[in-house]
Amino acid sequence: MTAKVEKKRIFLSSPHMSNEGYEQHFVQEAFDTNWIAPLGENVNQFEKELAAKVGSKDAAALSSGTAAIHLALKAAGVGEGDIVFCPSLTFSATANPIIYQNATPVFIDSDYKTWNMSPEALEEAFEKYPEVKAVIVVHLYGLSADMDRIMEICDKHNVAVIEDAAESLGTYYKGRHTGTIGDFGIFSFNGNKIITTSGGGMLVSDNEEMIAKTRFWATQSRDNARHYQHSELGYNYRMSNIVAGIGRGQLKVLDDRVEKKRYIFEYYKRELSKLEGIEFMPTNEWDEPNYWLSSLLLNSKVRPNEIIDTLEEENIESRPVWKPMHLQPFFKKYDYVGEKVSERLFENGVCLPSDTKMTDEDLERICKIIKQIHEERLRG
Repeated sequence: MTAKVEKKRIFLSSPHMSNEGYEQHFVQEAFDTNWIAPLGENVNQFEKELAAKVGSKDAAALSSGTAAIHLALKAAGVGEGDIVFCPSLTFSATANPIIYQNATPVFIDSDYKTWNMSPEALEEAFEKYPEVKAVIVVHLYGLSADMDRIMEICDKHNVAVIEDAAESLGTYYKGRHTGTIGDFGIFSFNGNKIITTSGGGMLVSDNEEMIAKTRFWATQSRDNARHYQHSELGYNYRMSNIVAGIGRGQLKVLDDRVEKKRYIFEYYKRELSKLEGIEFMPTNEWDEPNYWLSSLLLNSKVRPNEIIDTLEEENIESRPVWKPMHLQPFFKKYDYVGEKVSERLFENGVCLPSDTKMTDEDLERICKIIKQIHEERLRG
């Protein structure tokens, strides 16, 4: 009896260490100097190097992107009972910190032009809720939101803007890095992001005073005293020196990772865009995405779950587009402003494997499966 040969696993987006060993160098440096934790030179330099890379004046290295959003909300003065506008089409980590601050989220719809926050829905939300403390904007899948229009609306209402750029490190909006246009920007280095530290995040801002304050909060708000003294509520949110060492090495290959993500997207688009009923995620003249996840919409007989299930049978990982927050059991009690664009994106969207370690043979295999599903369903 012949043993079944398991087909090669293709991941959606997995960690990709540098071939040059940059990460090991900085981690070894931490071991050699015995600066394993909590802080150290890797943390200090990672903050400086990331800020310089994206063009921000300062940065705070934190334990996660979620922690960065939490402290950004706190820095923006968000507290109990305040209203915060948040895109509905996002991961829950964008919305959860609003609840941490005992504030109230109001979810804003997307538009088809960007898949991100709709400026029209945002204006409608301000008419309904004029007393808003902050607006969180997400750059979904590495696609930049329409920041000029969003900033114009928020500036008119004198509201703080927090950019959730967890998925968009390396994306440019009109020549500027996403995450540096609003008052605060956040990046994530989770295992599936374009560069990873295994887990971690960064808060960036041109407001150096507030970044210093967030570092204080993130270090248990320990006052400058010989004994342990705390005059404010603090958090254990600082990044470790080991993790930061990985980040420093990964930052050196960010441009290479963006280039490969773009190659993957263009490969899919070339091979699949001619299929009836397939529409790829949008790009705009002012947008230079990092193409973190190559995503598409299905407007045909082929449904997202068919592609996802069939790919999984072939040991290939894919996923649906994010389920909107206003449809989530925990968040459904909060208001939502829009015309259900985010719902249609969720119902018809698929995120294809976008792992930067994929070969052309892997991409060919994926496209062949999708073409076969498409042909079979249309014939049926």
